[in-house]
Amino acid sequence: MVMDLAAVRGRIAAAAARVGRRADEVTIVAVTKGHPLERVQEAAAAGLLDIGESRVQEAAGKQAAWPDAPVRWHLIGHLQRNKAKLAAGRFALIHSLDSTRLADALEAAAAAAGVVQEVLVEVNVAREPQKSGAMPEEAPGLLAHATGHRHLRVRGLMTLAPFDATVDVQHTVFAGLRELRDGIARDSELAAFNQLSMGMSDDFEAAVEEGATMVRLGTILFGERAS
Repeated sequence: MVMDLAAVRGRIAAAAARVGRRADEVTIVAVTKGHPLERVQEAAAAGLLDIGESRVQEAAGKQAAWPDAPVRWHLIGHLQRNKAKLAAGRFALIHSLDSTRLADALEAAAAAAGVVQEVLVEVNVAREPQKSGAMPEEAPGLLAHATGHRHLRVRGLMTLAPFDATVDVQHTVFAGLRELRDGIARDSELAAFNQLSMGMSDDFEAAVEEGATMVRLGTILFGERAS
């Protein structure tokens, strides 16, 4: 790996300690999109068993090349409805459920595969027009729609901070997702609705301070990707 994993873990632990959290409350999803299978194997050997990919077909190729990989695969990128059949059952967690139509497509695909697919609702907290994700006021309705499906299990929420956000803006965005999750959790009877996927290489410390349970780290671990 490009950066010492112990140093990354130390930064996570320090951020968690600043707000009275434990480091083991935060899972590193090692993002290997654009990197060869060797990076997945390197991550697994270092104890990073949660692997994030953005493209279904790229992930499928790596899974076929290492069918007995001792890892949990995460889909962190935008998922098109026409890829739902390929995605359902392939990933331990899909982070990017962003519409009722995608929920319907995933439900049909998961039912056909005989699996229950775990998902996160993606929320565009910063309201960036170029990004996918439900608007904050739309998220409860999307969640209600998804939880009406027998073959989907919604585990929490996901967001991205703006690329060039200041630290203050990062905190505002991540706190907004946490508050949305907490409000939904209070008003629902959802089991295990507790995950917050937020924070990447440039902003993971702010995310941890605001309650992230998963941080998606690629560049800081593996360097710039080839594609």
